Amino acid sequence: MTPSRPRTEPPSAKKTPEGLLARPEVLLFDWHGTLVDTLDAMYRAIEDVLPRLDELGLVGHLTPEGKSRTAEDAKLVRYIRIFRRLHPRILSERRVSRTDIFDAIFGTDGDAIAAAHTAYDESYRKYFGEVSPFQDGVFDYLTSLRALGVRLGIATNRSREFLTAELATLEGGRWQGMFDTIVSGTEVAHRKPAPDLLHLALERLGVAPSAAVWYVGDGVSDVTAARRAGVTSIFYNGARWDGEWFERMFPEGAYGPLVHGPDAIVDDFDGLLDLLGGSFIDADDSFRARVSAARPLERHPRRTFPPRIEPDWNPSVADLTRPTLILFDWHATLVDTLDAMYRAVDDTLPELDTLGLFARLARPEDSRSLEDRKLVEYVRNFQRLHPKIKTDRKISRTDIFEVLFGTDEEAKLLAHAAFNRHYRTHFGDVQPFEPHVKDVLVALRGLSLKVGVITNRDREFFVQELATVDGTGWADLFDTTVCGDDTKRRKPHPDQVMLAAKNLGVELGPDIWYVGDSTTDIIASKAAGITGVFFNGAQWDQPWLNTIFPGTERHPHKPDVVVNDFSEFWAMTLACLGRRPGE
Repeated sequence: MTPSRPRTEPPSAKKTPEGLLARPEVLLFDWHGTLVDTLDAMYRAIEDVLPRLDELGLVGHLTPEGKSRTAEDAKLVRYIRIFRRLHPRILSERRVSRTDIFDAIFGTDGDAIAAAHTAYDESYRKYFGEVSPFQDGVFDYLTSLRALGVRLGIATNRSREFLTAELATLEGGRWQGMFDTIVSGTEVAHRKPAPDLLHLALERLGVAPSAAVWYVGDGVSDVTAARRAGVTSIFYNGARWDGEWFERMFPEGAYGPLVHGPDAIVDDFDGLLDLLGGSFIDADDSFRARVSAARPLERHPRRTFPPRIEPDWNPSVADLTRPTLILFDWHATLVDTLDAMYRAVDDTLPELDTLGLFARLARPEDSRSLEDRKLVEYVRNFQRLHPKIKTDRKISRTDIFEVLFGTDEEAKLLAHAAFNRHYRTHFGDVQPFEPHVKDVLVALRGLSLKVGVITNRDREFFVQELATVDGTGWADLFDTTVCGDDTKRRKPHPDQVMLAAKNLGVELGPDIWYVGDSTTDIIASKAAGITGVFFNGAQWDQPWLNTIFPGTERHPHKPDVVVNDFSEFWAMTLACLGRRPGE
């Protein structure tokens, strides 16, 4: 496996243009991700909300990718639009708050953000309760701050209902008397990144906004709220973001107060005490001595995070043949037709018995993996897909039928025919899988490469989708198209690949690439003797890639390379052609 590149260190604490901060009279803190850890409940609640975006009427409010603040935000919006769940990297790293997630996917749409927070609160009610200090010794550090005469407060987007319960249980309830003011998201008209929470907290303290008020938080929304409120922003980098992340979030070289970055960055509560013991505008050696005397005797190490391990078959190490013809799968590679596909599968499975297919479901011992076996057993017992499969929205109907019927080719033909009958009532809505797919296709043709489509979709449906995608259609972008009913056998058999090559008068070989999102695409490419490019638009992680491509005697086929999006595919193609971006 290829480890991710080393992280660059985050910038050191930046202060005013004069290099000084105002000594704090008030320290306001965010709650989750700063003072405490409630990650498990938070992510469970978000994962409950995202599949409900249609029901909540929020899909149409997702920020257009072209208007996203960063490339990461655009990918998050795309992933949620297609799969209605969080990107696996966010789930595995567990570093992003729900507020920053909602701000990223809904942008400046305040009504959509408010609706998302309301739905989140409904779900959070099922999970909240487990809460622990974000860093060992936080209570001791807060005690030190109070001993210095600094007034303390909490300003959080969390609802009062949950915050009160969490404060009551955290470390036996001993935090409850620690704060001079507490303001929750349900007490203001607008949650962060609006400044309302901070303004209300200061109003209750009888303090005017000024540089002598510090707001300590772990998210971009915290920095924005502090800026808008007119107070000092201290970024608590408990998630260990690196310097590149800060550059992306706060661009233009920007960690100072003249832009939108924080006034200072601390990695832990020791760092916060270090900052307090530093130089202020009204420097006072006696105060620095008091800080030194008040801080806890025991220093607690900050959190560490395991390095991210990138999947095998990485484009940076794959040895690929220069392409002359690139063939693409259609659904979940070039375009998104997931809603119609799953509706048609849902309509097909209850008919398995009447179609004579129920008795032909694969035997447990013939399944490729435990997950495949569970899928078959669930369909056998309930005649429908497991809800998690529909929630994940990551597996194609072809792969579903391959799992259900194994090597029974006749059963798969009957299942595909039934699917087509139902798909006829649902299809029509087709969108590019990524915003710049058409640009990549046009650019490939500009490189004098032949380009084609191979899909298990029947031509009846494919022709209409091809003509309507992007509003204008893509019919002029392909040198050949081969559909599921153009050959006797569909993928994972190589017949369609062979027909595409025949249509263009080219010999089968590794200079033909087939780009697809399913195991059937890779099996078809390897059976035909061409290069298999797995398009990991579903963002499967390394363990799952190892599961679906085990490389065993029964299931030997593995991709030559894995790409996660079209920008990565484009860069890899240029590299194989000996070109650089822009040429």
